Amino acid sequence: MTAREIIEQILVRHPDISEKVILERLDKEKRKTGGFIAEDVLLRMIAAEFGVETSKEAPALALSMRDLIPSLNDVTVVGRVVAIFPSRTFKGGKSGKIASFLIAGKHSLLRIVLWNDKTNLIDSGEVEVGQIVRVSHGYSREDYSGKVELHLGDRSAIEINPKGVEARNYPAISKFMTKIGEITQTCKNKNVNVTGTVEKLFPVSTFKRQDSNYGQVMRFILADETGEIAVVVWNEKVDELEETLKKDVKLQLVNAKAKNAMNKGLEIHVNSQTYVKAITLTEECSKIADLREGLKHVNVKGVIVAKPVLRNVKTSKGELVRLAVFELKDETGKIWVSAWREHADIVSSFKAGDRVIMRDCYIKKGFRKQLEMSTRNKTRFTLFPTE
Repeated sequence: MTAREIIEQILVRHPDISEKVILERLDKEKRKTGGFIAEDVLLRMIAAEFGVETSKEAPALALSMRDLIPSLNDVTVVGRVVAIFPSRTFKGGKSGKIASFLIAGKHSLLRIVLWNDKTNLIDSGEVEVGQIVRVSHGYSREDYSGKVELHLGDRSAIEINPKGVEARNYPAISKFMTKIGEITQTCKNKNVNVTGTVEKLFPVSTFKRQDSNYGQVMRFILADETGEIAVVVWNEKVDELEETLKKDVKLQLVNAKAKNAMNKGLEIHVNSQTYVKAITLTEECSKIADLREGLKHVNVKGVIVAKPVLRNVKTSKGELVRLAVFELKDETGKIWVSAWREHADIVSSFKAGDRVIMRDCYIKKGFRKQLEMSTRNKTRFTLFPTE
């Protein structure tokens, strides 16, 4: 149905409304959506508000996450699941259940909110971190902090690992991580994602709220190679993390908030909207598709494509050294690896199909300006069993 036909349908159903009013409303919606949504789609939305059915099944809006604005209907997005928040019940004028998860697109993160029966997708474990999902027929809303999120209604659907979608186009949460040393006043009252090691723990304390109920708070120091920062954990999140939090444990915090600390610096606050996960050796690894020139201290897990080729090469200083070259792949892509000196001897025994974790490498441009991973003095290799 064309834009002209939609306007005519509205005029037939509502003769008291002029075409000028409809066009003015259309211009208003165009400005509101920044021109990202087609004119005929906006007219369908306007028609629906006037009770005019333009088709039995209007096409879903396929938008980039960063282009979403509140009050859109029938929206479809695709992304990688990077955090999951378990379901919880709520009471009030109407009781029910709510759960949510975060997905990563090419440029931003988006919270997907599930209500009542839809929360079974989370409770059953069907939706998992790392999966690519297509969320269809959702509607956008603004949360309490002014950020846009996508809600699922009765018609909404989630397709896990949909066909025709390239997983490598959707980054892992590592793309959106902030180094602790980069958390400055520009981050104040904003959500941040950080990874670090627990340096020091402080005892849990309780406090009395204004409603006479008691809450609890716990603090610890989180550090990475750029610095350290205090982390404040509130209420139910304290119970959730009590067994996880130990000195020297490496943590990933997603959707925490940076706030002013009493010592005039910043601290990170963790509440029910924050995803916290202890990171194992394997989970620390970057995806090959996320690697960029200049990255240092990189860990990558992958499969060796072919047996490494070992040879002697002369450096720019005239030194003759051993070099082993091989290709490594994971589910997101492939990269060439250069293992130098004693590392060349180590990998010379590797064979095609071996699964390996490489720790503490760096990324640079190599032959024909192609991206490659190179070993350094502290690089370590760990072979692990075939899955």
